[in-house]
Amino acid sequence: MSDWRSNRIWMVLMGAWGFLSAALICTLCCLAAPIIGPRRSFFGIGKLWTRQQFALCGVKWRVEGWPQIPEAIRTEKQPVVFMCNHESLLDSPFLVTAIPIPAVYIAKKEVRWMPGIGWAAWAAGMIFIDRKNRETAIAGLKRAAILIRGGKNVVIFPEGTRTRTGELGIFKKGGFNLALDAGVPIVPMAIEGAFGVLPPGKWVPRPGHFNAVFGEPVNPSEFPDMDTLIEEVRKRVARLIQGLKTAG
Repeated sequence: MSDWRSNRIWMVLMGAWGFLSAALICTLCCLAAPIIGPRRSFFGIGKLWTRQQFALCGVKWRVEGWPQIPEAIRTEKQPVVFMCNHESLLDSPFLVTAIPIPAVYIAKKEVRWMPGIGWAAWAAGMIFIDRKNRETAIAGLKRAAILIRGGKNVVIFPEGTRTRTGELGIFKKGGFNLALDAGVPIVPMAIEGAFGVLPPGKWVPRPGHFNAVFGEPVNPSEFPDMDTLIEEVRKRVARLIQGLKTAG
């Protein structure tokens, strides 16, 4: 099965369909938003893109650990910051599908003006900040903390960028400061298999597996300093990744 999906013509068709279907899904989200609501539109219809693209490209996926997450989080009574490793361009759309409750990303403000994708992201309640201006970015994160305290869940890739080697990178402080400022738990997550499905420089997923797992929540206020908190969360993410690799 992997042989015919590696055919050059098929890869070109899937690449074109990936972009076209993303535009169609985003447009559908925007059209449905006035009828069923922006959040329900994005997090309901938006999941279709990942599911159909994975099915066409021969990518099998699974998600583990959600039933073990505290009920207050699963029922959206306790907002959290999800922190996950970053392996590929597919991570963001995949996590929209993998996380059972709505959780938004913090994106640069330019994304808002991207046709289709930007409109859908805005409708979903994504948080936009100006990363080019430090003072404005800090103010944006302060506003984000207020939104999180008000009930919005956020997904952050603490490495800041995708891995280029497949290995877990260094965690940056921004997301941890946000969780501390918002006063909410951090839920460690891990993705495994994404680097092989869509390596750097590639635009079409290869057949393979794409798995995710939720870890036990971490209360940032229980740690004496930022460095200790970051080290603990990174260790947990690393263990989760290893667990997925062991399980196969």
